[in-house]
Amino acid sequence: MGFRVVVLSVFLLFVEWYAFQALRTVVKGRGVLTAYQIGSALALLFLIYSFTQFDRSVGQTKQTMQTMALLLLIYVPKMILTLVLFGEDLFRIASGALHYFSDTKEPVAFLASRRKFVSRIGLGLAAIPFGSLLYGITIGKYNYKVIKQQIFFPDLPDAFDGFKITQISDVHSGSFDNPDKINYAIDLINAQDTDVVLFTGDIVNTHAEEMDPWIDAFNRIKKPAYGKFAVLGNHDYGEYVTWPTEQDKQANFDKIKSLYQQIDFTLLLNEHTYIQKGKDRLAIIGVENWGHNFKKAGDINKASQNLTPEDFKIVMSHDPSHWDYELKMHPKNFQLTLSGHTHGMQFGIEIPGYFKWSLAQYVYAQWAGLYENLGRYVYVNRGFGFHAYPGRVGIMPEITVLELKKGPKVV
Repeated sequence: MGFRVVVLSVFLLFVEWYAFQALRTVVKGRGVLTAYQIGSALALLFLIYSFTQFDRSVGQTKQTMQTMALLLLIYVPKMILTLVLFGEDLFRIASGALHYFSDTKEPVAFLASRRKFVSRIGLGLAAIPFGSLLYGITIGKYNYKVIKQQIFFPDLPDAFDGFKITQISDVHSGSFDNPDKINYAIDLINAQDTDVVLFTGDIVNTHAEEMDPWIDAFNRIKKPAYGKFAVLGNHDYGEYVTWPTEQDKQANFDKIKSLYQQIDFTLLLNEHTYIQKGKDRLAIIGVENWGHNFKKAGDINKASQNLTPEDFKIVMSHDPSHWDYELKMHPKNFQLTLSGHTHGMQFGIEIPGYFKWSLAQYVYAQWAGLYENLGRYVYVNRGFGFHAYPGRVGIMPEITVLELKKGPKVV
């Protein structure tokens, strides 16, 4: 921890120096500059202190989330400023070197003065992420979106043509701080009036008691005609803190599994169940967490035991890398997989139907929305809650409504 804190401190000081250069170029008042320096120093000291106080036996808390919010709010804009001014410095050095080695003997300083308009451009660009991050913290994290998607399957049983699914994922209840917003989101879920509700994991950040204030709210999710089912996510295993004993860790895990029952969801642990509609049926398969870079507790072969390639199957698997590495080419033909986990990194740009980008795409091949491989699909929910950074910019919290349709894919 000590070495990382030193490296982070040096980096932040470097960024601070460049940000101050930009401000000094456009602001001449000594009082303003002094106030800026004092404020920046206090913020930096607070951040360094907060990071050194992180307790791995406790994990993420409201305070650590606020610290992360402050870090991003202050230093992402300053990093933009640093990039702009560092680029200008490279230009100034190159220009100075060219002049020095040229034939002209006109006496000029090796480094030209900073240009005010460049600093103003940098400050203008820095205002964009500052405003976006501030919006994400104050409004974006609870700006729930209902996203509706039709998916076509030639082998869908006739009785399930038009069958509707509500999917939620990544609740992360330990991060919530606004009961009214959560109850509003529950009302949105109920307003969809679908046939089944599927919850694809991460009910807490780490500790079972994080959910205690929210059990009554989530108990208000109406149970549709065909039930409510859930699987575990990576955070449900308590892997990210140091426990006093293995018994304590197991006790917390047992309590987390019971939370799903307390909000009336049937938890599927490497097993499957059937939904019967008339003479037709489909299988709901629930696997424990399986992530390429995370816990691999999921066992799709056990969960799908006795199912055939011809059975129509919906797999609930928290981490979409499971689909990418195991499910999309599996001989049992898993027609639809529902995942979450990525949160779309809670930061990105989306123009529905035209463009979407997030840092998540450099980690996960499937990170938000619908993906297909040879007629098999995975839908990645962007998450209901938030984690680490207490906000959302561009990638909003999602309630998904999927409608299964029989027939070839409609272009």
